[in-house]
Amino acid sequence: MTQPQASPDLASLRVQIDNIDQQLLTLLNQRALVAERVGEVKKREGTPFFRPDRVAQVIEKITAANPGPLKSAHVAAVWREIMSACLALESPQRVAVLGPEGTFCEAAAIEYFGGAADLMYCNSFDEVFHATAAGSAQYGVVGVENSNEGVVTRSLDMFLHTPCHVVGEVSLLVRHNLLRQVNSAEDIEAVLAHPQALAQCQSWLSKHLPHAERRPVSSNAEGARLAATNPAWAGIASERAAQQYGLHVVAHAIQDEAYNRTRFAVICLPHTLATAAPSGHDCTSLIISVPNRPGAVHDLLVPLKENGVSMTRFESRPARTGQWEYYFYIDISGHPAEPHVAKALAELQRLSAFYKVLGTYPVAA
Repeated sequence: MTQPQASPDLASLRVQIDNIDQQLLTLLNQRALVAERVGEVKKREGTPFFRPDRVAQVIEKITAANPGPLKSAHVAAVWREIMSACLALESPQRVAVLGPEGTFCEAAAIEYFGGAADLMYCNSFDEVFHATAAGSAQYGVVGVENSNEGVVTRSLDMFLHTPCHVVGEVSLLVRHNLLRQVNSAEDIEAVLAHPQALAQCQSWLSKHLPHAERRPVSSNAEGARLAATNPAWAGIASERAAQQYGLHVVAHAIQDEAYNRTRFAVICLPHTLATAAPSGHDCTSLIISVPNRPGAVHDLLVPLKENGVSMTRFESRPARTGQWEYYFYIDISGHPAEPHVAKALAELQRLSAFYKVLGTYPVAA
């Protein structure tokens, strides 16, 4: 009579995992050696080291072949980190972000470039633009829009004068948490955060901390850093910031809207990375101004309608000329390499007193 086979015990399973880990480590280092040779070829040919379209292609191919039980989203996250680590061997990518450590801007940069990116922390989005335009950083990440509070107006203004263009975007789910030295919401005298975060949490703050001062600072992470210096202060920031500055999460997810996303743009100089080929899911961003005459804004919409191009965003900002003139920030679906998009853009340029393409890039998932 055949005896039932004994189930493996925990110790033997751990030995199996250790053996597999060693195999993975060997294969990862083999991949890294090939990546170093790729970097040498790119250096000789003068081609960009970082290719977000190539990263997307590799991740799409890997996730499509994923047999499970790992979830494809987790496989994608692992592969992004593998590619980031290999890229750091080819040529470390310096990325300017809003600091200090623990900002959502930092989180967006890590999601896009991976954890091996060399992050340069700036005091404002203005500094991010300046660092990227001056070449101190190869790329920059700036906030452009929140699903509840609308556009980040300073970023829009900076786009008007910068030589940088947009090569990518990240849509980040933002959860604001109340952080403090002590694990209590009692006797909080001031809440420190970026103005957008204070606005996104105003109902919660009015209900739970009606007498606390709301003090705007340059970033949520800066609010967390300051809260770590005074027990009477609290910050509004991410759990990552709580870990960074040794703070308690007194209250989780205090934003007024559960679905709270912020859209970040990835910027660089055109010679760092040119516009990628069409991906099939692209967005083109423009800045346009039109002569101050009746029907001028209406006329801008006609080329889009006639050529079947969808407009996904339309914002206006004063031109600051004192003549009540405006710049219009427009996002459209599609890539200029597509004939119907190219025709619509040519007609828009003809109608415009000022015309600038900010960039064409794949739409964030």
